[in-house]
Amino acid sequence: MSLPKLSRRSRILLVIAAVIVLALLLGARLLDAYVNWLWFGEVHAREVFSTVVLTRIVLFFAIGLLVGGSVSLSLWIAYRTRPVFVPISGADDPLSRYRSAIVGRIRLFGIGIPVITGLIAGATGNGDWQRVQLFLHGTSFGQTDPEFGNDIGFYAFSLPFYQWLIGWLFVAITLSFISGLIAHYLFGGIRLAGRGGQLASAARVQLATTAGLFVLLKAVEYYFDRYNLLFSDRNAPLFYGATYTDLNAVLPAKLILLFISAICAIAFFAGAFLRNIQLPAIALVLLILSGVLVGAAWPAILEQFSVKPNANQKEALSISRNMTATKDAFGLNNVQYQDYSGTGQATASQINADTTTVPNIRLLDPNVLAPTFTQRVGRENFYGFPAKLGIDRYTIGGTTNDYIVAAREINTANLTGNQTSWINKHMVYTHGNGFVAAQANTIDRAVSNANSDGGYPIAATSDTQNPTGKGLVPNDPNAPGIQVQQPRIYYGQLTNDYAIVGGQAGKAPGEYDSAASSDYRYDGSGGVPIDNWFNRLAFAAKYGERNILFSDAISSGSKIMYNRDPRERVQKVAPWLTVDGDPYPAVVDGKIQWIVDGYTTLNNYPYSQQTQLGQATEDSLVGTARQANNNINYIRNSVKATVDAFDGTVTLYSVDDKDPVLKAWENVFPGIVKPSSDISPDLRAHFRYPEDLFKVQRELLAKYHVNDPQEFYTTNTFWNVPQDPTQEGGTNLDASGLANQPGYYVLAETPGESTPTFQLTSSLTALQRQYLAAWMSVSSDPKDYGTIRVLRLPTTAAGNSQADGPVQVQNKFQSDPNFAQQRTFFSNQSVSVIFGNLITLPLEGGFLYVEPVYIQQRNQNSYPQLARVLVAYGSKVGFASTLSDALKQVFGDTTSPAATPPAQPTGPTTTPSSPSSTTPTPPPASGGSNPALDKAVNDITTALSQLRTAQQNGDFTAQGQALAALDAATREYDAAKGSTPTSTTAPPPGG
Repeated sequence: MSLPKLSRRSRILLVIAAVIVLALLLGARLLDAYVNWLWFGEVHAREVFSTVVLTRIVLFFAIGLLVGGSVSLSLWIAYRTRPVFVPISGADDPLSRYRSAIVGRIRLFGIGIPVITGLIAGATGNGDWQRVQLFLHGTSFGQTDPEFGNDIGFYAFSLPFYQWLIGWLFVAITLSFISGLIAHYLFGGIRLAGRGGQLASAARVQLATTAGLFVLLKAVEYYFDRYNLLFSDRNAPLFYGATYTDLNAVLPAKLILLFISAICAIAFFAGAFLRNIQLPAIALVLLILSGVLVGAAWPAILEQFSVKPNANQKEALSISRNMTATKDAFGLNNVQYQDYSGTGQATASQINADTTTVPNIRLLDPNVLAPTFTQRVGRENFYGFPAKLGIDRYTIGGTTNDYIVAAREINTANLTGNQTSWINKHMVYTHGNGFVAAQANTIDRAVSNANSDGGYPIAATSDTQNPTGKGLVPNDPNAPGIQVQQPRIYYGQLTNDYAIVGGQAGKAPGEYDSAASSDYRYDGSGGVPIDNWFNRLAFAAKYGERNILFSDAISSGSKIMYNRDPRERVQKVAPWLTVDGDPYPAVVDGKIQWIVDGYTTLNNYPYSQQTQLGQATEDSLVGTARQANNNINYIRNSVKATVDAFDGTVTLYSVDDKDPVLKAWENVFPGIVKPSSDISPDLRAHFRYPEDLFKVQRELLAKYHVNDPQEFYTTNTFWNVPQDPTQEGGTNLDASGLANQPGYYVLAETPGESTPTFQLTSSLTALQRQYLAAWMSVSSDPKDYGTIRVLRLPTTAAGNSQADGPVQVQNKFQSDPNFAQQRTFFSNQSVSVIFGNLITLPLEGGFLYVEPVYIQQRNQNSYPQLARVLVAYGSKVGFASTLSDALKQVFGDTTSPAATPPAQPTGPTTTPSSPSSTTPTPPPASGGSNPALDKAVNDITTALSQLRTAQQNGDFTAQGQALAALDAATREYDAAKGSTPTSTTAPPPGG
């Protein structure tokens, strides 16, 4: 049987159809490649794009040729050595029909099958470009593994490539064997008819030789499998690495199987030419039996009857190696441990004299206040803030404080009505405006009841109208704050759509800049030119938007901005980095820069503990990007990246010049990472220790603070990362699925230090217990950046000598009598209660817990306000509207000067709804003609007198009561006059 011949017209139609299909398949890829090529040119990283693309192309053809060529060679040999005469079983023999069809189109099948196979293999394997580049540019670690003595670089860079290459050789040989087997069967070299069937000599030689190559390659795999034992998970999750069984049973078995495989391969080669298939069959049976007995049964017997009964002793060496490697791989070698009682008793005079920790206690929670920032300083509806605000430190007026910070970005998702038209969305509302900051330990005024105003951050915006950022200093509103030279924000976390900027005056519509200026045109270096027809056509196709092609508003000088998220930009410029999930804005040398942390990671550091990155970094915070749950056993924060908020420039800085993984990538992409010497002092002053790295190290430190292998095996001195007690159900110890408590940035003094440092901190509790076992902090100050300090509490403490952990403290808060008395304040159906971050601070031998409590009205336009502060120290709890009052309840009345009170502005500020410190005068009485009116006037006078007295004494509770009385008296006055309430209600006091 032969295939029907196609007419000339049919062949032409088939060719046209093939071209159309190919264009559809490749057109989108070519368009994406061109758009990416333009983007990499914008960020001056086109060498990254070209290196990646070139490597992938080379891999595509190399793997395609390997696999497709192997299949082609196998088919060619099978066809060339086919029998000249093949008996058929009859006229209806189906195999004969298939054979005839293939022979009639031998080029189609002989070329088409290998080409298709090669294309599939190449498309599958070209994504492993990183593995190949690391092999070609790998460096030495200067450390060797304890078993084989190989440099760690062999395991990090070379071994993964060898395993990858062996895997593709297995694929090529397997497909060659299968294709040869099928070809010989179709061409008659293998016949199943008759007793036992028939195998032609050529088929026997080809198939036996191919099988021998497979077994020989298996011997090579056994050789490299020995090194994989150093990543063994036999005793996971307790520890990873070669165990006693691996070293004493599996390792010898690998060598034995290696030699057996080599002998079996020789047997297959011999059987191919000796016309004896019994020899390869015996070799195959030997290989399978030896694999079962030597490779599986013997290690299992040793594990069951020798190791498990004496595991603590047998595994001591392996545990010791795991402990050493894990500390090396995760940067836990130089942890500074300090014994700490945790049960000290600070006095009121000590708290009053403290100038480092108590005055800097942070009350504002960056995970709560995004709606507050949006409503109070967001201004127009199209400006917004990320769900999680940033926290950083700045020195203003000679004083260093930590600040809640955010970039006021454009949020096109909030556009409404005609604002959503294409021109408005993409050419008018193109950028944000301003850097917003609020001192983290200060609010405008205390809240007296659920309906009181106040409890808001004193936020100042450094924007085009207020570039000096005045209004940030609470007691001097006209003093300069954080000065910004270029406050416009074209690149940010909320800018997830493209923008077309610049252009000619009179054609471009003008970009909205502020209420006073809506005719701004971008003049920076960011963006890709879109003022030529080819680029306009490309981007119109990319976004499926014909307006890009036909709009007259796009003119000479117009640019298109895309890929505007700082984290995404860094990830594209450095695809070999794992990027931290929480970028934050900082003002560096007068410019707004996004700072993004980048990690180099491995999953093949010998003996190091495997850690799931996504699981280790998951906590109760919202608004941060979650990491993929990849297994890693090595991590370094080797790169700090900045993204300019105005022009999108991406700059990578090395902050760990000794990291071998970073060195390897610098060899791949020379010049893409700048040396640490290029980091300016102002930029370095705003570096924070990254949160994701901290969480990974915290997770491991809970186990690897133990130094004795025997003690490690018992696990009884391990610690736990506590659950976040402020989340819903967080105090329920039996609840499942609760997230871990996050680490908190604080400006405080660490025991043993004399000055406050900006640090990332966390509590650690005892294993499966809630009392405090340790407290961990990592410095972000330039002078000792990255120094890990751990306060280690006594392990033998019991009863009252134990320090409460976060969950216990939260339970203590909620059962406090003062909290219970004001439950009606929090149980109001019109109010939602939000518990802020529960911060743990070491203080005078004990731990001070501070937790802000926010309330939010249950309506669409409301936002959180700080209502109360909870404080705990030892057995005492404080609960008040201000931190100073809460500290008084715990330590006594002399502690108030140490705590930062609510601000008392001396003049107008730039903060919206700034309070006035002027107390109004009472309205005139009726002269006796209206007794109700006269009574209301007297009540107003009395309330005003009480309010003045409370303001003079700084008594915020009395102020709240006086305001409530004043409000009631004002309503009585309005009712007596027969009118609705007016603006005669006294505004809240400034103090």
